[in-house]
Amino acid sequence: MPGTGKTILLVGTLDTKGEEFALARSLIQARGHEVVQVDAGVMGRTMEEEVQGEGGETLRTVDVPAAQIARAGGGSLEALQAAGDRQEAMAVMVRGVAVVVRELWEAGRFHGVLGMGGGGGTALATAGMRKLPLGVPKVMLSTMASGDVRAYVDIKDLTLMHSVVDIAGLNHLTRKVIANAVGAVCGMVEQPQVSHEADRPLVAATMFGVTTPCVMAVREALEARGLGVVVFHATGSGGRAMEALIREGAFAGVVDVTTTEWADEVVGGVLSAGPERLEAAAATGLPQVVSVGALDMVNFGGVETVPERFQDRNLYRHNPTVTLMRTIPAECREIGRRVAEKLNDSVGSVRLLLPLRGVSMIDREGQPFYDPEADKALFQTLREEVDPSVVEIREVDAHVNDAAFARAVVAAFVEVLEAQVF
Repeated sequence: MPGTGKTILLVGTLDTKGEEFALARSLIQARGHEVVQVDAGVMGRTMEEEVQGEGGETLRTVDVPAAQIARAGGGSLEALQAAGDRQEAMAVMVRGVAVVVRELWEAGRFHGVLGMGGGGGTALATAGMRKLPLGVPKVMLSTMASGDVRAYVDIKDLTLMHSVVDIAGLNHLTRKVIANAVGAVCGMVEQPQVSHEADRPLVAATMFGVTTPCVMAVREALEARGLGVVVFHATGSGGRAMEALIREGAFAGVVDVTTTEWADEVVGGVLSAGPERLEAAAATGLPQVVSVGALDMVNFGGVETVPERFQDRNLYRHNPTVTLMRTIPAECREIGRRVAEKLNDSVGSVRLLLPLRGVSMIDREGQPFYDPEADKALFQTLREEVDPSVVEIREVDAHVNDAAFARAVVAAFVEVLEAQVF
């Protein structure tokens, strides 16, 4: 199969998996691509010279040796080998891989990256992958891919492929999975770029299932005005991904309708985006419209996972694996205080819109989370804590999912966007 002259970065531990990486290298080269090899191995043989395999193939041609990775991670390969402390070695090499992979990318040295390994190899390779921008092909062949992979993937478009068997020696099974992993990353770099309107400004928006009608209406209206809308699912990782992309300069503005992740951060749910949520747009000065969508709920797993101290609270079984808990007035006051604190640091144009008739699909009269007193506590705290010289509050006598509220959001965003541009 003809290649397109791209370069694949291979990241792994050649002290233990040189034979496996040699196969991957030869398969990549057979497709017409080049290879840059990073060796992050420490505890075994770390020779940098070429070694011949059983078929005469080169087992190691190291472009970035382990010693360089160790230095980039703030250590010394010789010292790590002498100490024999696997935990310390892993920490140093993870830091080093993250630094080196990013540097290689910025130098234009590769177009996609492939890693292979077990627990240690996966931690090493994905540390580098997570430093790469959205859209760069990232494939990790891993024994860890069928478990909890949040620590490896985090908020990046990283593809994990389960190796099924350990990547330890070549046989008809390992050859098949390695070949498929190579095919995956090569296919990604060979894929032509999809056409897009490069000059169409992008707007970030946040959505939860219970705020979908509002956000979809806002998206349709903004797209009709020539804007592109990128919607993030406010599940913790979604909010963090949006914050990261804002800092990378991906957006012209933010429509942060669904700030629900603050409920989980304050109360202790499972979908927190961390204490930095709302900081990126504030710090970069992006024009933004913010609201209080789904701040009536804290997220847990199945009902059996809800902490004992919350068992007597208003719980709603969204599905067998998701249980929602209604926020109470005291929690709403603290959530409001935190949101106000973040917005008060904004250096750009900000509008805070309050839907006075309810903040989620199930916070409406007759619905299970309808609680006017809790909403009142949230709204009143925001009124008291927001700095009016920085943030303009607009109260809308509508529910968050009413068409009137969506129209108010669009009007406010057009205002802040035009104010920023002109």
